[in-house]
Amino acid sequence: MNSHPTQILNVDDNDGARYAKTRILQSAGFDVIEAANGTDALEMVRRHLPALVLLDVKLPDINGIEVCRRIKAESDSSSVLVLQTSAALTGRADKIRGLEGGADNYLAAPIEADELIANVNALLRMRRIQVDLRDSEERFRQLTDNIDDVFWMFSVPGRRLVYVSPAYTTVWGRDAESLGQEPAGWLDAVHLDDRARVAQRWERVPQEPHYDEEFRIHGADGQVRWVRDRLFPVRGARGEVYRVARVTSDITARREMEALLRTADSNKNQFLATLAHELRNPLSPIRNAAALLGASGEGAAERQARAREVITRQVDHLAHLVDDLLDVARISEGKIVLRNEEVDLKGVIAQAIETAAPLIAACAHRLDVRQPLEDLWVTGDPVRLAQSVGNLLHNAAKFTPAGGAITLGVEVSGELAHDGGQRRVRISVRDNGIGIDADNLPHIFGMFAQAAVPPDRAPEGLGIGLSLVSHLAELHGGRLEAASSGIGQGSIFTIELPLLRAGSGAPAAAQQEAADANESGGMRVLLVDDNVDAMEMMGFLLAEMGYQPVTTADASEIEALALRHKPQVIVLDIGLPGVDGYQVARRIKGNPDLAHVRLVAHTGYGSPEDRRRAQEAGFDAHLVKPAELSDLEAALRGG
Repeated sequence: MNSHPTQILNVDDNDGARYAKTRILQSAGFDVIEAANGTDALEMVRRHLPALVLLDVKLPDINGIEVCRRIKAESDSSSVLVLQTSAALTGRADKIRGLEGGADNYLAAPIEADELIANVNALLRMRRIQVDLRDSEERFRQLTDNIDDVFWMFSVPGRRLVYVSPAYTTVWGRDAESLGQEPAGWLDAVHLDDRARVAQRWERVPQEPHYDEEFRIHGADGQVRWVRDRLFPVRGARGEVYRVARVTSDITARREMEALLRTADSNKNQFLATLAHELRNPLSPIRNAAALLGASGEGAAERQARAREVITRQVDHLAHLVDDLLDVARISEGKIVLRNEEVDLKGVIAQAIETAAPLIAACAHRLDVRQPLEDLWVTGDPVRLAQSVGNLLHNAAKFTPAGGAITLGVEVSGELAHDGGQRRVRISVRDNGIGIDADNLPHIFGMFAQAAVPPDRAPEGLGIGLSLVSHLAELHGGRLEAASSGIGQGSIFTIELPLLRAGSGAPAAAQQEAADANESGGMRVLLVDDNVDAMEMMGFLLAEMGYQPVTTADASEIEALALRHKPQVIVLDIGLPGVDGYQVARRIKGNPDLAHVRLVAHTGYGSPEDRRRAQEAGFDAHLVKPAELSDLEAALRGG
């Protein structure tokens, strides 16, 4: 129950005296209630909690001094003011006895009206100050009790502990009561490497009552934690520093985040430097090879053929880098989409070996392939699976000294589980290369991570290949594992996937598609691209392969050429100048004479959104530049 700030309980067994005092108090604006004996007075105090009790000493049932003692003894009414009055007990000893009994003041009757009002107002002012002080202390206590920071208060110059919040026990892991006997006992938890510095700063507090320090402590859980400790001077009315307030915050999470940001920044800088290195490397041989293409004289044909091989290999390397970067961006944004189907792992292994074979041959490595005779089938995206295995083979080739040994193995692990769980197939790539030290092994799948290499070798690759393979394995319901005995001991990377089934060969339909893929049948192809060099080179290649190409860089004549030459396929660049390739595709598909023509998009835009737009526009296939010849042929034939 809340106390009434202007309510006064007037207690007196004399009706006349009680009436007179009530009238005086009411004329001064107070709300007055009355009691004629001690029993009723105690009940009314309990029920109303008045601001003040004007209490006569001599009462018929309970002595007024005893009534006062009981009021002050109850926690709910202890703050109620008691103004003791008496017409009979007016001696010095009587006043002392009344005050010692808990009364806030003692007046002897007769009492003049102005004297009574003045005493009541004085007591109420004192009560308001006490209430405000108590409320302020309560707000302070609630604040300090409910914050994670440790709040301290020390005297100056003695540095005696005045107050410490409950968070001290949580952060320091020590009993706050011990600080009463040993105010500097908190220093025992400070990390030994920081203790001397912090103790020295604490000794200078009387002269320099402010600081902002960061140091380590051994926390409540026994772990080393970082704290920020700030000290502020508290000044008296005359400006003198008589206390210091202190706030200690646990900044371990901030310190860990700063360390992560520093590592990420270092990785970013290393990645950008490596990216520049990896992008520049192919440019030099491409430039030189391009110069050789115009060579003449004896042996020119051989040099030109060699130059074309170099350009093809280096362009493949650049395309691989760009693909990895785009894949990483898609994975980080959750936009990568798998084209899942039933996949024969032998085809995946063959495609991965074909991709890595030039690098393995250039390094004079020995590649040993070990896989079961039976066909192993998994559910997944064949392109992504081949990319993953190919990345592992590329890594093995790059980080194995010339003439090394690489083993590509495929095996089925475990039996079919009784609960219906699947067996697993493990695709492992083992090398006898530089290996991975124990410190780097747990972080090897992190983005932009680079394995430690000997000082005579520069880091190779972008540090995203293994992270990409790990993510792709997880998207296929599997995982990527790494193992190494240490530097110089080689390494082994294993992709584990759920096994769909084991069989003896591909379906007849797949075999028929493979057979069809080897025949071009003199197919007529219309190539449309504003990059004349790219268009002409593709036309030459298709002609060599038995196709009948027709080329144009002018989008306005596409339909006329198509009606004249009647191609089975149109390969169309979407990003044509001044023309929307998607609109061109819709026009072609909307022409009854051309609606049957197969449309293949050949573009530098390869995001899932780009593929979706191409499909909606009527394209039958979508190729990302530079397309592999095998992918181009498959797109032309509808495979």
